[in-house]
Amino acid sequence: MAGFSVSRYAPERSSWARLTARDSLVRRLDWPLLGSALALSFMGALLVWSATRNRDTLTHGDPYYFLFRHALNTGIGVALMIGTIWLGHRTLRGAVPVLYGLSVVLVLAVLTPLGATVNGAHAWILLPGGFSLQPSEFTKITIILGMAMLLAARVDAGDQLHPDHRTVAKSLGLALIPIAVVMLMPDLGSVMVMAVIVLGVLLASGASNRWVFGLLGAGTAGAVSIWQLGLLDDYQIARFAAFANPALDPAGVGYNTNQARIAIGSGGLAGTGLFKGSQTTGQFVPEQQTDFVFTVAGEELGFLGAGMIIVLLGVVLWRACRIARETTELYGTVVAAGIIAWFAFQSFENIGMTLGIMPVAGLPLPFVSYGGSSMFAVWVAVGLLQSIRVQRPMTA
Repeated sequence: MAGFSVSRYAPERSSWARLTARDSLVRRLDWPLLGSALALSFMGALLVWSATRNRDTLTHGDPYYFLFRHALNTGIGVALMIGTIWLGHRTLRGAVPVLYGLSVVLVLAVLTPLGATVNGAHAWILLPGGFSLQPSEFTKITIILGMAMLLAARVDAGDQLHPDHRTVAKSLGLALIPIAVVMLMPDLGSVMVMAVIVLGVLLASGASNRWVFGLLGAGTAGAVSIWQLGLLDDYQIARFAAFANPALDPAGVGYNTNQARIAIGSGGLAGTGLFKGSQTTGQFVPEQQTDFVFTVAGEELGFLGAGMIIVLLGVVLWRACRIARETTELYGTVVAAGIIAWFAFQSFENIGMTLGIMPVAGLPLPFVSYGGSSMFAVWVAVGLLQSIRVQRPMTA
């Protein structure tokens, strides 16, 4: 009778368990994080559409070309987020060696004839159908996962309270390989982001402060050496010169920044209205759908609209910080911290260069700028954050 009872009711209990698991997943998701990211992508779609709808040379006569592609990129990104949550950050932990190796192969492929140069950076791989891939965007994720795996392994196992010097050295070596390759492209903007990620990961891991101060010193010395040895390309030197002195060449290297500041300044409090910005409609700001998309918000949505983007990015960072603080495993904390460092610095750099307070570095604004590789990478990062939250132990 007992056996009959088990065989009869086991399917019902199994179905109930699955239902409960789905309910638990939905309840555990960080909805403010997800909502803010979706809102940023929606605003980005409108801004990209406004920036490109009358640029026939880019759209091939189709004013909806970039709008549809941005929406498609966002949809694929959300699907990647769902897949990341389904797999879980702990499952991906076991796949880190494969993912890391693949990312290194891809960035190396950029240095072969497969690579292509866009806006001075030889950082792309052209794909059939007019698509392109920027491997350095995905390398940010693998650096975070790889360093987190090494730094947290013995701590999460209970063998150590903090990563030892040997473990820290291994994790830095892991990060140095792809960073060095990206530097050869040269893609200085991505290198800057990766360096900040490394610092953020080390700080969150509990590694000795001597490593952090040592890296800061080494980074400063390295930057000076690169400048003195003339390893930067001419266009990179010109960008830094224009940042130091905006009046140096307003019609040349300083043109982008000057036009960006004019566009943002003309927006006032409430903006000129979507699709009604003279700077945007007149195509005065180059790369306005990608690196300088914030200028469209500043001009057409004004201080209120541009401020909303900053607020939404702040919500994303706030929720990420909360996830990092609440997880009970060092691996999850370090992964979240790496993502926080990535999003925070890249957002600050992108918005800062449009305002003239940071040098132009060719970095997209997370969730907002047009670009498939960037969109896919940031949504995978959101998936990792959601997985860390979903898999944390329940509190009483």
